[in-house]
Amino acid sequence: MAIQKRAFLLAAPSSGSGKTTITLALLRIFAQRGLAVQPFKCGPDYLDTRLHAMAASWEGNSPAGINLDTFMASKAHARELFSRYLSDADVAVVEGVMGLFDGAEKSEGSSAEIAMLLSLPVIMVIDARSMAYSAAPLLYGFRTFEPALNVAGVIFNQVNTPSHYSYLETAARDAGVEPLGYVPRSEAVAISERHLGLDTSAGYDREGVIAAMAEHVAKTVDVERLLEIAQVEMPHSPIASAAGGKGKRVIAVARDEAFNFVYRENIEALGQYGQLVFFSPLHDERLPEADMLYLAGGYPELYAEQLSANHAMREQIASYSQQGGHLYAECGGMMYLGRTITLKDGSLYPMSGALDLETTMQEPRLNLGYRNVIVEGSATELRGHEFHYSRISRLGALQNIATVTNARSERVATPIFIKNNTIASYIHLYWGETREAPTLLFSLTK
Repeated sequence: MAIQKRAFLLAAPSSGSGKTTITLALLRIFAQRGLAVQPFKCGPDYLDTRLHAMAASWEGNSPAGINLDTFMASKAHARELFSRYLSDADVAVVEGVMGLFDGAEKSEGSSAEIAMLLSLPVIMVIDARSMAYSAAPLLYGFRTFEPALNVAGVIFNQVNTPSHYSYLETAARDAGVEPLGYVPRSEAVAISERHLGLDTSAGYDREGVIAAMAEHVAKTVDVERLLEIAQVEMPHSPIASAAGGKGKRVIAVARDEAFNFVYRENIEALGQYGQLVFFSPLHDERLPEADMLYLAGGYPELYAEQLSANHAMREQIASYSQQGGHLYAECGGMMYLGRTITLKDGSLYPMSGALDLETTMQEPRLNLGYRNVIVEGSATELRGHEFHYSRISRLGALQNIATVTNARSERVATPIFIKNNTIASYIHLYWGETREAPTLLFSLTK
């Protein structure tokens, strides 16, 4: 027996079409109407999920943003996550990644693959600022390219006037895709978009920005009709929590403005190994008593001065590592474990010094992509992704313990370092499904 739920996936022909803005607006609109709304994000993005959770939170409902990624985990895992988190919600909003059919290899892992996997109707977001009837062949192509995909509706973004929308509305109907409204151009919204995911300062009014986006979108998008066509069938069966029995360890997780790139399922998995406690390398003066430290990624370069000024925390983390404490660090966490961070303007800030390496934001080089990781002495393949502009400017005698390849199985030079019982890398691993990953990593240490 199946039950009806409301869910849909927002997609676009390309990045930069306005998916995130419209996703955040709709999440808040649904929440304001008293619906329990569950946000999801296709792909490995950990910034959008944080914004999703904020937009969907309203009057006691505080859902987590969940990643659905069929490269870092299996299709079965994506289905299980979707069912589990949607089970107690009224509506699910899934934000796509890049263009609708853009995946790690052709359309593998794309938004289209996720939509078909979960039988979700697709709502296209089209940037129509310089478009009229040409929207018809564009939409027709997306609707017919993959017969198994249900392209059910379209929202036009950056539309000049109601008369402009009337041309687009005709184009959509001629292409066989239902028009659901439009979003007018707004300079205030455009400015907010540029800063929403980048400005992590405590003083930045994200709440106000999201509220303004929701008010703007609600005026011209047919939200009621969107909910009517967003019908999916879900199996009517109890969804068991993925959490297992608790271990006896105490695991301290860094969480503050500088360190917050964390997958919800990674935290859920760590919870199986013991009690989680959270601390701030920015603000706390003492490190919690713990059997393991987890320094996630984030923006240490934006808070380099404050991190460097917290001498007590820097010294305690260095001492913890040097005395053999179990420590795992990713990307920004690894940068903090190094000796220094150099910013774009050349200013240099001492970090903890637990690892003999230095990183720099000068001459930035984008490193981006999925990663397959085989750790020495193990047949288990770990998966994750890499995304950073910083680079290692000086590297001491640190041991690399893994072979890393990209989505096309091509060798990648990114190392995974080990020193004492500290493991660190630029790679963000996902172990929401491969829950033995923490045990595997620390079996390599003393």
